[in-house]
Order: sequence, then structure tokens, then C-alpha cells
Amino acid sequence: MLRGRPDDTTIAAALALAGQAPSVHNIQPWRWRVDRNAIQLFLDTERALPHTDPDLRDVVISCGAALHHLTVAFAAMGWATVVTRVPDPADPDHLASIRLVAHRATGQDVEMSAMIPRRRTDRRHYTALPLPPGYLGLLSERAAALGAIVRLVDDRARDRLVAAARAAARRHAGDPDYRWELALWSGRHSSDDGVPARNTPAPRSIDDLPARRFVAPGLPDAATEADHADVLVLGTPGDDRAARVRAGEALSSVLLTATNIGLATCPLTEPLELEDQRERIRRGVLNGTAHPQACLRVGWAPDDEDPLPRTPRRAVSDLMVGDRGQRH
Repeated sequence: MLRGRPDDTTIAAALALAGQAPSVHNIQPWRWRVDRNAIQLFLDTERALPHTDPDLRDVVISCGAALHHLTVAFAAMGWATVVTRVPDPADPDHLASIRLVAHRATGQDVEMSAMIPRRRTDRRHYTALPLPPGYLGLLSERAAALGAIVRLVDDRARDRLVAAARAAARRHAGDPDYRWELALWSGRHSSDDGVPARNTPAPRSIDDLPARRFVAPGLPDAATEADHADVLVLGTPGDDRAARVRAGEALSSVLLTATNIGLATCPLTEPLELEDQRERIRRGVLNGTAHPQACLRVGWAPDDEDPLPRTPRRAVSDLMVGDRGQRH
């Protein structure tokens, strides 16, 4: 337990909410250690995806999203966070050290925390209803507060993004190691990690942006026309490990904010997993001004479909490291 800090129950509740963060293939690659004066976040490289994410970009971004979920959860419980990113140069897998300071929770703190269990990755097609005016400005503001930019992909840039996404999909389709890794982590029916079959619709050839071809897709998608989502690209000025942690934090903030507005979201990372296509997007979509870290579909979910089922998560006790997971 942290002396003079939250009790064990509060810490466990915040860590459980942090665990609701999205992660590539839902592998949940974060580990936590509760020290005397701080909570430590580590990357679990044993859960890396060498054929999907060879430079560990996706997993670090995923950990950044869990970090932001944690800070949001603590803020709603009356604890502000002071975050030091990549605090130990000798251990690049030590991604953050989080100290806690008592503060008075605001209405926005509580509102954002309430979005954590409501957020879902919605891979279905979005409707043609216009998006709320000003939504992009709000998402951009929330990302900027965490050191990232958000750009709407306009028609001209969309062609370049689509070309990069299709090139990545073609290369992955011809890579048996990538296909094996995707099959290993998808199509699941009873598991506390991976992508469940019930959460993935079948890809459709009429879509310009290709979707990952998860195993045994079981989510109905009754849409009869092409997807009407806006596509956003989130980028950072740098591209070191700390920048990728910040990218994950910003992505989490954007996702929770969009959920609070009522919008559906779906992160897209496949075209950024290949260095040449990532550079293509950096130059062709972001005009070379930032490093792309995630793409994101945003829109209105179909209102005539059933609510999305919850994606499973691992128990907090399975995610602790140090002293055999015991707090001290």
C-alpha cells in the first residue's frame, strides 16, 4: 500500500479501469508494480507480436493508453497523478512512474472515468449522419494537451492513406507468420485476452480502407453501403519510446472524449506497422510535420444493431510484478 495515498481497494479499482484500455489484438501488454511512493508501468515484452509489431510500436502505444486510463480513473477518485515517462534510461521497458497527490475531483473527471467501461472498438460500418459540429476541435484539444496532434484525413489525403493501407494489407496477406499470429490472437470464444469472434464483422470488398481479416468473424453488420466514418490520424513530433507512450495517452483521451459525445470509434494500426507505409503516411497525409502513431475511424454506430459485447480483460492480479504482485 502507498502510505498516505489511496488504500488497496482504490488502487485495485483504478488498475482494473486502466485494464479496460484498448491494445493491439487485445493482448494487454502492460504490467504494474505498486511501490512505496509510486505506481510503476512496465511493458511486458513476452506478450509482443514480432510479426505484426516488429518495432514494438503498437504495444508501447497500448501501454500509453492504459496509463491514461489509470490517470483518468484516479482523478475521478480524488487523486491527481504526476507522471514521469520512461524514467529509467537503463530500462526502456519501464514506461512510466506515477505519483499520486490528493485533489478534488471535478465533474469532467467523473464524466471521463464513466466512459471507460462504455468505450468499445466498433469495427462495424458507420452511418451517414453528420458528425457534431466542433467535435474535431475538441478531440484535437484533448490530444494536444498530451503532446499529440489529430488531423482529419480529407479527400485528397484519403487516397494516399488508402493506398498505404491496401499495400500493408497485401503484404500481410502474403506473410504466413503474420497470418499465424493474427489467427493465434483472434476468433476466440472463451478467453481473457485476444479478439473474440463476437466482436469482429466480416470484411467487405466495397470498403476503401481494408479491415484486418480476423479469424471466424461473428459480429453482424447489416450495412448496405460503404462506411461513412471520418478518418483521423494521430501523430507526435518525435518517435522515440516516450513519444509513443504519449501517443497512447492521447489516443485514450480522444477515444474517451468521442465516447462521451456519443460517437463510435475504431483504431486502425495495420498500415503503420510497416516502416515504408508509415513513412508514406507521414509524408502524404501529415505533410512530413509529425510521425503518425494511429489512425482512427470516428462516426455514428448503426442504431438498429445490438450493443457491442464487452471485450474480455485479464484480472488485475495477473498484471502485477515485483514482490510476487504484493503491494508494499
